[in-house]
Amino acid sequence: MGAMTHDVVGRGSTGGLLLALLSAGSFGLSGSLATELMASGWSAGAAVTARVTLAAAVLLIPALLALRGRWSLLKPAIGRILAYGALAVAGCQLAYFLAVQQMAVGVALLIEYTAPIAVLLWWWLAKGARPSRMTLIGAAVALIGLILVLDLTSGSRVNAAGVGWALLAMAGAAAYFVMSSDESHGLPPIVLAAGGLLVGAVGLGLAGLLGLVPMAASTASPVYRGMAVPWWLPVAVLGVVTAGIAYVTGIAAARRLGSRLASFVALSEVLAAVAAAWLLLGQLPAAIQLGGGLLILAGVVVVKLGEIPEIPETPEARELSVPPTPPTPPTPPKAPMLAQLSSRSNAG
Repeated sequence: MGAMTHDVVGRGSTGGLLLALLSAGSFGLSGSLATELMASGWSAGAAVTARVTLAAAVLLIPALLALRGRWSLLKPAIGRILAYGALAVAGCQLAYFLAVQQMAVGVALLIEYTAPIAVLLWWWLAKGARPSRMTLIGAAVALIGLILVLDLTSGSRVNAAGVGWALLAMAGAAAYFVMSSDESHGLPPIVLAAGGLLVGAVGLGLAGLLGLVPMAASTASPVYRGMAVPWWLPVAVLGVVTAGIAYVTGIAAARRLGSRLASFVALSEVLAAVAAAWLLLGQLPAAIQLGGGLLILAGVVVVKLGEIPEIPETPEARELSVPPTPPTPPTPPKAPMLAQLSSRSNAG
C-alpha cells in the first residue's frame, strides 16, 4: 500500500484533532437523520446510496480543481481510489447494513468499532510498530466506555451471519483509517474522498440492482422532534455533511494524526450520535451512557499520550545519550632540575 504516515505526535497535532472531531461529529449525525427518513418510507439501502452519491457529486468539481496542474498523480493512484471506494465506503456501509438486518444495531456497532484495535494489530504485524503500554491501556479504557455508551445490558441474540457481516464492516472501517493516512500517492484529501465516494456510489448502485440491498424512496416528510421537514433536507445533510465533509476532514485528520490515533479519536462519533439522537429524536442518554462517554474521552487522551515517540535505538541516538568524555588534562611541564638531569644523562 505504500509508505504510511508515521503515528507520532508532531506536525499538525492540534489541527488534526479538531479535524478528526469534526469528522466524527459529521458522521455521528447520519444515524438520527436516516432513522426518520427510513420511517417515512426510505429503505436503508436507498438512503445510504443517496448519501454517497450526493457527496460524490458535491465533491467532484472541487476535486477536479484541486488536481489542476497535477493530473499525473491520478493515474498511479487509480488502484488506491478503487480500493478505498470498495473497502472504506461501499464495503463498510453495505456490510454494516447487512449486519443490522440480522442482529441488534448496538451489537453490530460495537463490533464495527473494534476497528481501532484492528488498526493497532495491523501496524504491529505488518509494520512491526508495537504499541506502547499506555496505548494498550487507552484502547482498553475506550472500549469499556464504548460498551457503556451502547448500553448493551439487555443481552441480544447474536447469529453467526450477523457477526460475520459486522466483522467485515469493522475491516472496512479499519481500511478507512489506514488508507486515509497514506499520503505516499500525493493525492489531496478531497480528491481521495471524491474518488472513493464515486466508486462507492457505483458499488452500492450495483448492489441494489443485484437485489443485495432493497431500494425504496419516498417523498413523504420525515418528522424530527414533532416538526415535519421536506424529504430532500435530511437527504442533503446526509450527503453534504455526513459524507462529503466527514470523509474529507477524516482523511485530512488521519494524515496529521496517523491511522492509530485517528481511529481512536473517531470513537467520539458514538458520543456525537447520542447527542444527535437527543437533539433530533428526543432520546435522552442514560447516566451509564454519559459515564461511558467520559471513559471514551479518557481513553483517547491516554492513547494520545502513548503516541509520544521514544528515542530510537540507533547508534546515533546512543551516541547522543552517552555523556561526552571530559578532556584529558595537559601534561605538566618538567621541572627545570629534572630537565637538566635528563639532558646531562643524555650527553653522558
